[in-house]
Amino acid sequence: MLDLRWIRAHPEEARRRLASRGAVEPLDEVLRLDEEQRARLAEVEALRAQRNQASLAIRQQRQQGAPTAEARERARAIAAALAAAEPPLRAVEHALTQALQAIPNIPHPEVPVGHDETANRVVETHGAPTRPEWVRPHWEVGRELGILDLPGGSRLAAARFPLLIGAGAALQRALTQLMLALAEEDGFTEVAPPLLANADALTGSGHLPKFAADLFRTQEGLALIPTAEVPLVNLHRGEMLAGASLPRRYVAATPCFRGEAGAPGRETHGLIRLHQFEKVERVSFTGPEESTAELARLTQAAARVLQRLAIPHRVVELCTGELGFAAARTFDVEAWFPALGRYLEVSSCSDCGDFQARRLNTRFRDEQGRPRFVHTLNASGLAVGRTLAAVLENCQREDGTVVVPEALRDYCRLTVLGERRREHGDG
Repeated sequence: MLDLRWIRAHPEEARRRLASRGAVEPLDEVLRLDEEQRARLAEVEALRAQRNQASLAIRQQRQQGAPTAEARERARAIAAALAAAEPPLRAVEHALTQALQAIPNIPHPEVPVGHDETANRVVETHGAPTRPEWVRPHWEVGRELGILDLPGGSRLAAARFPLLIGAGAALQRALTQLMLALAEEDGFTEVAPPLLANADALTGSGHLPKFAADLFRTQEGLALIPTAEVPLVNLHRGEMLAGASLPRRYVAATPCFRGEAGAPGRETHGLIRLHQFEKVERVSFTGPEESTAELARLTQAAARVLQRLAIPHRVVELCTGELGFAAARTFDVEAWFPALGRYLEVSSCSDCGDFQARRLNTRFRDEQGRPRFVHTLNASGLAVGRTLAAVLENCQREDGTVVVPEALRDYCRLTVLGERRREHGDG
């Protein structure tokens, strides 16, 4: 949620920077509700002060005998006026909160301005992407190796619920273990969170009310988490942290569930865009002055996974129009997919500033003892399914076999996929 005092003091700058996202946000309505809320609050506070004065006068009169009829009538009139004034105040406060919760984060001043991916800025590139004529998409390779059964997943659940078998499941587990091991090296504390979240948690992370339609819900009113970011950023909801305890860093490996899966097409095949997928998520809590450095740290950590796997990749800074709802600044790490002939995002690393912290009321005391909102950051470390797809495409050989990256061999008993099948003449 945005800082209302900042919006009030800088309305034109707020309009300009929000407009750079490519949508017109209801700032005029927010400012109108803010003005009405302050006027109604002043009225209510004045009535409460009058009520206190009237109560004091009655107590003093009781000490001297009995309250006068005039004093009792005045107290009743004030109580009635207060009872009439408080519901409209609560209503406008609720409307103001709802309006603020619908507005996305304000882009960081250094974010490139643009409305789509053509305005994104390539920061760095690692490795030489190739596109051999014989390379095949991962969903074909996975099917022929017998490790990816997409029709089977559809039979068990629905379309875009994957089914990994044998070496496919082992590779997914190995990738997850590698990512968690790297996070541990970086000082992140592993968390095994609930896979269901309540409305307060989803509102705090920024997924409600904006993305309500994308959630898989239970009859009890809970929702399957769309990302482990939801429980991780809620770990310190409502807390006042000691400044010396920052930064706090957490990591979780969870399945994620999202109803929105994009338009049908080539990039929704296989493991690219799913309703259920595995992801390792990192979340950091820092002071405002440290969040820029922490974002660079998270981005470098995500890229390091692909470096360990020897997969060509690049880092891209997203333009204003491509930012997620809660993000003030985002760097994507994109892996090369030779069958598609393009890079695809496997990690999104975002600095949310104090946007989530205001919703969560997560604060810390600085060196002067002043309470301040923390900054929250999140990064995929990485999306496991997409990384597995990148391995199958980048590590395949012309004969259809796939060489397992050395970095994964400590976590699984696999070196080359498909050799045994080929030797036996069955694949």
